[in-house]
Amino acid sequence: MSAHRVAVVGCGTAGAAAALLLARAGHDVTVFERVAAPGPVGAGITLQPTGQAVLARLGLLGPIAADGARIDRLICRTARRKVVVDLPYRAVDPDLHGIGLHRGLLFETLFAAVGAEPGVTLRCGVGVAAMPRDGATRTLVTDDGARLGPYDLIVVADGSVSELHDDTTIRTRVRPYPWGALWFVAEDRDRVFDGELVQWVEGARRMCGFLPTGRAPRGAAPVVSLFWSLRADRLDAWRAAGLAPWKREVLRYEPRAGFVLDQIRDPAQVLFARYRDVTMRGWHEPGAVFIGDAAHATSPQLGQGANLALWDAMVLADCVAGHAAVDAALAAYTAARRRHLGYYQFATRALTPFFQGDSRLRGWLRDLLFPTSRWLRPLRRRMVRTMIGVDRGVVRRPIPLAELRGLLAAPRG
Repeated sequence: MSAHRVAVVGCGTAGAAAALLLARAGHDVTVFERVAAPGPVGAGITLQPTGQAVLARLGLLGPIAADGARIDRLICRTARRKVVVDLPYRAVDPDLHGIGLHRGLLFETLFAAVGAEPGVTLRCGVGVAAMPRDGATRTLVTDDGARLGPYDLIVVADGSVSELHDDTTIRTRVRPYPWGALWFVAEDRDRVFDGELVQWVEGARRMCGFLPTGRAPRGAAPVVSLFWSLRADRLDAWRAAGLAPWKREVLRYEPRAGFVLDQIRDPAQVLFARYRDVTMRGWHEPGAVFIGDAAHATSPQLGQGANLALWDAMVLADCVAGHAAVDAALAAYTAARRRHLGYYQFATRALTPFFQGDSRLRGWLRDLLFPTSRWLRPLRRRMVRTMIGVDRGVVRRPIPLAELRGLLAAPRG
């Protein structure tokens, strides 16, 4: 295999993982990150077995697992305490589990690895505005007009707001979701929330959740992430109403949350996350490929963003290793990812309105139909496989669990 000059745009989850895997395969990799001094931000995410498998291959799962919180099931109840879904990992494999993790901790782990990797040059504070063709290669044009390169391959991994969406021949649509979520990360020294991702719903307009999140970056105490579904156009009204009515509503769903709410003294402490839906007709063109949220951002309803990004990076590196020509590798990548990504984009778009929306009918149908998964074993297994991250369609075979086990058995670093 010949070595390629590779530019990675963005040093988030997808970009950092791709840079590490490609550099370790012998390629000359430069990572361009727009933020001059990037640091840990965000709240809790669930690292599923698919994401864990990629981190194991990178030798980074050990520190992540040590600082994360083990999740053995997801349970969702209505305000009247009716169980809507109860998804234990053991329904598919007793050895699998999720890891509740602070997003900033994942960032710090990957960012430190990129900075220490001999085959990677990291350039922060460099925004990329365009990636024009230059014969058989490409160059990068920075925000200040400088031209960098040439590069044999450009990996676009700068998120759902990527400026390079406007500089591609790939048909692309980016739409903001009307709904988002309020987030707060609280200390949970007594581990009140432990082992479960707990959600509460009331119709489709109310969703509240508590995710054990392990240890926050540079913190010692265990933490839990509180999230609260909210339409973006109702954010100002929520802030104007003050904290007291909202806290009463949270406690109505989850009485154990008093100690979490006691840590919130100002609405400014509660962050609001907005989401976008990114649709691309294919993810590559000559010499360039989009991965992670830049390629397929969705609502976080299924919690797969970081996991799909990590799997993208691994499949891309394997396709580049398996083909001498870059364009042949990129065509193989798009073909390899089509079913997996297509399923999760479809499933997320189909499910989101049942959990975040103004329709009373959808909330009623969810509460009527979803509980059947508790006693209909094939449906429960399907839902757990979807949660784990291995499904590739209704009639397509999922990613083999043996493949996951093989990757997870790698040394953890």
